[in-house]
Amino acid sequence: MAASATNPQAAADQITAGVNPWVIAGAVMLATFMEVLDTSIAAVALPYIAGSLSASNDEATWVLTSYLVSNAIVLPMSNWMSLRFGRKRFLLTCVAVFTVASFACGAAPTLGLMLFARVIQGAGGGALQPLSQAILLESFPPAKRGAALAVFALGVVVAPVLGPTLGGWLTDTYSWRYAFYINIPIGVAALVMINTFVHDPDYIKNAKVPKFDNIGLGTLIVWTGCLQVILDKGQEDDWFGAIWIRWAVFFLVTSFVWFCYHSWTKKNPLVDLKVFKDRNFLVGAFLIFLFGVAIYSSTTLLPLFYQELLGYTAFTAGIAVAPRGIGAIFGMPVIGFLSNKVDPRLLLTFGFGLFGITTFYFGNVTLDVSPTTLLIPILLTGFALSFVFVPINSAAYGTLSNEKIGNASGIFNLMRNVGGSIGISLAQILLTRRSDAHQNDIINSVPITGQQFQNQLGATQGALTNSFGQANSLFAAQSTLYQQLGRQALNWAFVDVFRWLSLLCFLCVAVVWTLKKVKPGKAPEGAH
Repeated sequence: MAASATNPQAAADQITAGVNPWVIAGAVMLATFMEVLDTSIAAVALPYIAGSLSASNDEATWVLTSYLVSNAIVLPMSNWMSLRFGRKRFLLTCVAVFTVASFACGAAPTLGLMLFARVIQGAGGGALQPLSQAILLESFPPAKRGAALAVFALGVVVAPVLGPTLGGWLTDTYSWRYAFYINIPIGVAALVMINTFVHDPDYIKNAKVPKFDNIGLGTLIVWTGCLQVILDKGQEDDWFGAIWIRWAVFFLVTSFVWFCYHSWTKKNPLVDLKVFKDRNFLVGAFLIFLFGVAIYSSTTLLPLFYQELLGYTAFTAGIAVAPRGIGAIFGMPVIGFLSNKVDPRLLLTFGFGLFGITTFYFGNVTLDVSPTTLLIPILLTGFALSFVFVPINSAAYGTLSNEKIGNASGIFNLMRNVGGSIGISLAQILLTRRSDAHQNDIINSVPITGQQFQNQLGATQGALTNSFGQANSLFAAQSTLYQQLGRQALNWAFVDVFRWLSLLCFLCVAVVWTLKKVKPGKAPEGAH
């Protein structure tokens, strides 16, 4: 452990064991790509999953959120489990569990079994990101970590933006079940590469593992579970109008406070929150939480907009948002070059600022947009994401020693996943509430008894008379106008949510400048 703590190059040599570190980067990136891909690949398939499993659209979103919650619970455990069982062995086990659970998700005949399989899948995938990130960071000396993180970002940034395209193609061409089956060959390849090229450093092999923190795990499960249930069911049960939600909020607050107090004061907690004493990590964790809200909600909203309002199929909706992944791919070499030369705060300002501007542009969508109307903004959004992920990791981990990275990585990824889960749920809630509000506004502005509405009703009725006959044309015309009312109200709801997301990004720009400056390409003072 001493070598790891005092000499980053020595620690890197222990992990690589003569293997090119870029090969190790490819191995862990493959596992990460598979796990992150699964958080978004099912997004465009949700209407098909709902129809196939006899579930409503709201119930189908549990397929996404149940995965994220299970994922979030396991994330902080990854450091203890890797010390107890060996990081390589634990990583291989997680990849295997994830791969088998993916098959179970694809084969699930009911929503209940699907959700159970997704929980197991999320548990298997929970540790993949922090373990992969810790291995990657320790495999490279500080001067090369920026370029390494740019490669790692291909798994974390490109996967969720390519997921809708791949998921849409598989759903339309074969079945939504293949959106889960696709993980099987990727998982097998990851198992082979990790087993061949990844090695544990001495501080992992010789670690003295503390007793497992049962209280820390129990309180973590309670508050994350309560949070997700409240977000998923609150809108349906009128929030605090339901007694059970009040109790759920009580248990959420109580368990969260207990978890924080316990994790801060216990000698060897499951999650060592004292890493938040490092200002850069504290600010970075807050930023990655907001980043999770923005990226996961926008990744869910855009395909939904194309499918629900414009009538796109799952595949064509995926194609429409595919330029985001292309933009991210183009951004990776640029950020890999700049990360060791430019202050991370400047890069983050550019990334969050550009993401905010493009998201604000999405806030001008109408029902008349063509497939190419949003091409450039979507492309720029992906490019902007590259300038967020790599610098935010460099800034957050830049002042931490190697032995703290495993615990910090679990917390960091937990913050992003909790943010993503909240973002997806809030996006659905806001769409429903704002759509209802806009529908009421339209009805008040254009009353049924008004001349404008009556003229439009008469014109529509006349146009439909030949198809439905004189007796049925009035009902058909009323239904048509009501459908148009609902589509317009929902369109304005999308506009509201996109604009609020843009404000969130501009808030992040201000938060960025509370970070301490980390000299690019150098190990910061106080870090080992």
